[in-house]
Amino acid sequence: MSEVRIEGLVKSFGGHVVLKGIDLDVARGEVVVIFGRSGSGKSTLLRCINFLEEPTVGTIEVAGIRIEGGGHRTRAKRERIRQLRIRTGMVFQDFNLFPHRTALENVLEGPVTVLGRPREEAARRARELLAMVGLPDKADHFPIQLSGGQQQRVAIARALAMNPSVMLFDEPTSALDPELTGEVLAVMRRLATELHMTMLVVTHEMGFAREVASRMVFLHEGEIIEEGPPSRVLTRPERPETRRFLDAVL
Repeated sequence: MSEVRIEGLVKSFGGHVVLKGIDLDVARGEVVVIFGRSGSGKSTLLRCINFLEEPTVGTIEVAGIRIEGGGHRTRAKRERIRQLRIRTGMVFQDFNLFPHRTALENVLEGPVTVLGRPREEAARRARELLAMVGLPDKADHFPIQLSGGQQQRVAIARALAMNPSVMLFDEPTSALDPELTGEVLAVMRRLATELHMTMLVVTHEMGFAREVASRMVFLHEGEIIEEGPPSRVLTRPERPETRRFLDAVL
C-alpha cells in the first residue's frame, strides 16, 4: 500500500521548470533516499509533497489525503493541505527551531496549537521524544545552548510529536560539522529500523543510504532517471549521469 503517491508532478518558477513530470510511489515503512546534484530539484520535490511549494501540475497523495496541484486554494483545498501537513513531518537543513523557546516548548508547540492536545499530555510526550533522540537532559535548554546536532535532534522530535505518517528529511546533516553528523544519522537509522517509519530523505550520506534505504532515487535536471535498491545503484548504476555523480561523492 502506498503511503505517498506522486503523479505527474511539474513545478515551474516563472519560465524555469524545476520538476518535469515526477511519478513516485512510496510504500508504508519504506525509506527512499533521493540524491542528485545541487539544483536537480530534490528539495523542491520534498517541499511540493507537503505543499510548502504549490505544484504547478500534478497530484500529491499522503496517507490517503489526495490533492491536485495548481489552481486556487479554496477553503476546501486549504483544509486538505492542513490535513496532509499534519500527516507529514518535515526536518529542514537549518533546524528552524523557535529561538525563544526551550527544546521542550519547541516539541510540544505543534500538538498543543494544531492538534489541541492538553499541555500536560503534550509535555509528557515531548519528554519521551527528547529521550528517544538522546536528549533527556536538554528539555529546558534554548536552541542557542545546543550544538547543531542537538538542535537537529530536537527538530526530529518536534516533527515526530505530530505522529506523522511520513517523515521528510531535507539534507538534515548538511549544516553540521562532520563529528555531529553521526548522532543525527543514528536517530534516523532508529526511526527506520525500529519504528519502521516511512521516510523520504534528501542526502549525500551514501553510507546511510547503503545501510538503511529500501530504494534510492537519482534526480537529474528535474527528472527521475534511475532508481533501485542501494546494493545495485551504488555498485552498478545503469546511467552514466548516476555513475559520474557517485564517482564524485564516494
